[in-house]
Order: sequence, then C-alpha cells, then structure tokens
Amino acid sequence: MYTRLQQRGFSLIYTFAWLAITALVWFCIERIQHPNSLEQLGNTQSVQLKRGPDGHYGAEALINGERVRVLVDTGATGVAISQSVADHLGLKSQQAIQTRTANGTAVAYLVRLKTVQLGGIIAHDVAATITPGLEGDALLGMSFLARMDVRLYQGMMTIKGSETD
Repeated sequence: MYTRLQQRGFSLIYTFAWLAITALVWFCIERIQHPNSLEQLGNTQSVQLKRGPDGHYGAEALINGERVRVLVDTGATGVAISQSVADHLGLKSQQAIQTRTANGTAVAYLVRLKTVQLGGIIAHDVAATITPGLEGDALLGMSFLARMDVRLYQGMMTIKGSETD
C-alpha cells in the first residue's frame, strides 16, 4: 500500500516525464519545420540550406545584428521585411514605392540595411523594403542573393559568398 507521500512522488515523476517527452517532441518538430537555424548554418562562406517540408528554403539570418527568420526567395527582386521586424530594428523610411507581388500591387517603403548575414556570409549596405502586408518576418531576395553564387540541387540550396563584400 502506497502512502500519500509516495503517490505524490509518483505523480511528480509522471508529470516531469510527460513534460520531458513534450519538450523533446516540440524540439524535433521545430528542427523538422525550421532546419536552418543560425547554429546549424555555422560561420563559413558557404551555406547549405535544406528545403523545408513546405518546399521552401527558410533560415535564420542576422539583419543589422538581430536574429530574423527569412524565406530565401530567388524570385524576389529584393529583401523585404515585415513592419514588425522594421519596428524591432528601428528602421524608418520616408520614400514609399508601389511594388508588384504575387498577391497584386502593394505599397512598400525603401530602406538600406547595414548588414545581412546568412551563416558566415555577410553583405553590407543591402537595399530592402519595409512591406507592411508581408506574412512572416522577411524575404531574402536578389538584392542580397545577386552578390552570391546560388545553386539548387536535390533539395539543397548552396549559397557561396563573394570574397569582395
């Protein structure tokens, strides 16, 4: 026969076990959904991005030194950041432009980013837009990627930085 103290002890052990299992499952799902974290990318001039389960190449990057989740988009003209990321980075723009997106036309605001870093690849003075209707944090488009050697092969995107930037 168990005493109340022993029953509480078993309840606590079961609770901690379930919490540990839940944390492990969450960690595994997070790694599957977002396979390209800053830590996984390393600090080299060549970065390999794994395609996510949604078919896109997402990663964590540093924009002006701040961690931002980006979608690497070779079809995007430039770097586009959401209004919330712009606010977090303290970016302001006085110049509005009209842009064409897959969802139609929209108003965006021109800015320059001091640095954009993906793994060990760093680009300085990158043209970007603050795009208020943007879903997600940022799109990493050609105003960054055009400075790089970008290759797609068998579900991997390899990006090599230039030595001059």
